[in-house]
Amino acid sequence: MDYMDRGLRYTPNSDQDWDTSVQFLPASDNKKLEKSRGPGKVGAVIGVVIFAAVIALMTGLLVWHFHYRKDVRTKRMYSGSMRITNQVFEDAYENSNSSEFKALAKQVTSQLKAIYSKSPQLAKYYVGSTVQAFSEGSVIAYYLSEFRVPAGQEAAVDNAMSSMEKLVDKEQRTMHRPGNSLVLADVMSSALDARLISTSFSRFYRYSEHTKTNRIEHIQSPGFPNSPYPSNTFIQWQLRADPNHVIKLDFDTMNLEENCKNDFVKIYDSLVAIESRVMEEMCGYYSPSEPLTFLSSGNVMLVTMATNERKNYPGFRATVSQVKRGSKGTSCGGRLMGQTGNFSSPNFPNYYPPRTLCQWSIEVPAGKVVKVTFKKFLLSEPGQKNSKDCRKDYVEVNGEKLCGEHPDGTQTATSSNNKMTVEFFSDASYVDRGFDAVFEAIDSKDPCPKQFQCKNQRCIRSDLKCDGWNDCGDMSDEFNCKCSPGSISCKNGLCKPSFWKCDGINDCGDGTDEEDCGACKSGQLTCRNNKCVSEKNHCDGRDDCGDGSDELDCEVSGTSCTDFTYKCKNNQCISKSNPECDGTPDCEDGSDEENCDCGRSMFKTSRIVGGQDAEEGEFPWQVSLHVKDYGHVCGASIISPRWLVTAAHCVQDDAKTRYSQPGTWQAYLGLHVQRKYGGHVVKRNLKQIIPHPNYNEYTFDNDIALMELDSPVTYSDYIRPICLPAPQHDFPTGSTVWITGWGATREGGFAAPVLQKAQVRIINHTVCDDLMGGQITSRMLCAGVLKGGVDACQGDSGGPLSSPSDSRMFLAGVVSWGDGCARRNKPGIYTTVTKFRGWIKEKTGV
Repeated sequence: MDYMDRGLRYTPNSDQDWDTSVQFLPASDNKKLEKSRGPGKVGAVIGVVIFAAVIALMTGLLVWHFHYRKDVRTKRMYSGSMRITNQVFEDAYENSNSSEFKALAKQVTSQLKAIYSKSPQLAKYYVGSTVQAFSEGSVIAYYLSEFRVPAGQEAAVDNAMSSMEKLVDKEQRTMHRPGNSLVLADVMSSALDARLISTSFSRFYRYSEHTKTNRIEHIQSPGFPNSPYPSNTFIQWQLRADPNHVIKLDFDTMNLEENCKNDFVKIYDSLVAIESRVMEEMCGYYSPSEPLTFLSSGNVMLVTMATNERKNYPGFRATVSQVKRGSKGTSCGGRLMGQTGNFSSPNFPNYYPPRTLCQWSIEVPAGKVVKVTFKKFLLSEPGQKNSKDCRKDYVEVNGEKLCGEHPDGTQTATSSNNKMTVEFFSDASYVDRGFDAVFEAIDSKDPCPKQFQCKNQRCIRSDLKCDGWNDCGDMSDEFNCKCSPGSISCKNGLCKPSFWKCDGINDCGDGTDEEDCGACKSGQLTCRNNKCVSEKNHCDGRDDCGDGSDELDCEVSGTSCTDFTYKCKNNQCISKSNPECDGTPDCEDGSDEENCDCGRSMFKTSRIVGGQDAEEGEFPWQVSLHVKDYGHVCGASIISPRWLVTAAHCVQDDAKTRYSQPGTWQAYLGLHVQRKYGGHVVKRNLKQIIPHPNYNEYTFDNDIALMELDSPVTYSDYIRPICLPAPQHDFPTGSTVWITGWGATREGGFAAPVLQKAQVRIINHTVCDDLMGGQITSRMLCAGVLKGGVDACQGDSGGPLSSPSDSRMFLAGVVSWGDGCARRNKPGIYTTVTKFRGWIKEKTGV
């Protein structure tokens, strides 16, 4: 039985006994004193009283010394490993119950005690150690050490433990060492993750697996898949492979609580939880389509799982196999020759292994130079998001280290001759997806034929220069520009799209685009009706704005109802902006938190840098509306198991097709790729279509319609509703929203095969009305592309404009007209859903 088996609660025996108990002296019996009292014995009585007081004082001091001082000592656990160079690994060392294991473990713990004795800071607080495991290489020992440290001394002990290698060297050079002493090397130690020694754990499980060639083992959380994993539980899986092999760990399911502070899985490139060897920490729900495959650097790996007392989820399942070192996915580097070619980090697009060094020597024909373009570049880890000095994982090209995350294709490098060396390095902790690159031979005199060459060597279309978007990735296409008529000419020389004016965001960088916007002066509050009032009038109980917006977000009771206040089911109003489904009950009747099973993707948001393909299940409310025997025509949004929201213009009859009839349509829910209808996809026919009665087919005003399915759908990870906003919900100008769709309109055109997404942002209503020649009504909302590089139509008539709020998405708008796909310099126009909230409630009950 060891630390992990008992949840790290066991305290080994030591020379110092910190649990010394104190025997309290019996209290004096006053009645006996009274019976023995007599004349002339006053002095004796006083003496007894003084003696009793002294005894009480001594007792108090002893109690304080041994009890209270012990309470301020904290338990500190350190995990580590060391290589024993004068031992040879035996198979019996895999079994912790074998006599061979116990004998070597005893030597290791004895030597650890000797090592700690070389440090005064450690010796006086040391309690004991246990050996967790051994592995090959001569023999590597994995251990846990416990210390009892007085409050305030934790940093000193941490610092002393960081010098373990020096202490080991000091111990190894001791003259009077026994002849059978272990010779140690490669010693490492780090403080154990405090979450792994939680006092709340009530269950502890420990498993060991040794995989073999052509054999696949399975590990999974307790109860999976039939029941949720248990609460207050710590589990560890020690995984081994044969010598000269590495472990391949492949998760097919990962579904834990979202917050890693509560439930989590951690993977270590070790057999004990050494934080400097952690490969990844995971929580939340990952899409099954997202690869979660890890490779170890050696032939061992540790998987740990910790859970708290509440909110238990299905858990995880993974396969464990071994891969021969040097086989595909584990090796990298080499010589690359020719006009063009591809290369990538090991195991791409899965996680590369830790402690890896690769080198590629690239050579193209004489007279040419080498250009490398990284199509994907994901080398990020905690503490190194986009670090410039690249102290951890990196790619080195031309003597320059690259790390972090970079949008697709924006990271390039060019050599000065026909040769180039590319080096990839990963350290011992935290891994990422890596990179995928292409090299090509180019003419150094004309590296971008008929294109613009960015400062970072990227080539882009010439017409993308000075259009307001950072197409190069380094902004070099937006410098030294002469702005086109109608665009914003920033004072610093940049050009920006005109619909970014007055949206509350400083796009120019010098504030040019936010000048002359009628904004209020410093010290004034801008009302929703654009009136300016003093900030002192905020929450003073008076309607100074005239529309009540100066009394929003005030902590007062009995708020009067206005067009901007949220009305609870009990008809009371609250001043908080957008209180619905924010996780905090603001209404006395809790009605602002009702019907909140909406607007959330069940999967953990994946990282897509620069790409526009949505992940499967990322927008589970997205619907593809098909005309029977034709295909995708419009989009829609799920708002309940039976009802959809779409655009009224999608259901207007023309000379050939009766789009207003339910029998014309089929709705595909849970669809990700067009014409792939298996798996999670559900097809429904329609029962009825309700276009808004005031829809104007000439102006597209009131462009909204409802569709009722012929039978309700069951929600799944891929089919869920989006949240409907309250009539008072505020979607402020400049806020970021998402548009999704397959890129087709009712009039025809080719749909994108995979669901597309684009990040756009809401445009100032007045500015948009000017841009669109006065065609924008109060029931319309405008949004434009926030980031460049969107060449194809990303939107879809009738589809959702999804607005994030905390961890949920609200239906801000419905794709209506103009450039619904939000092409460059042309904002898209959307139907404002808040204006139709009452109508939707009346027709659907939602």
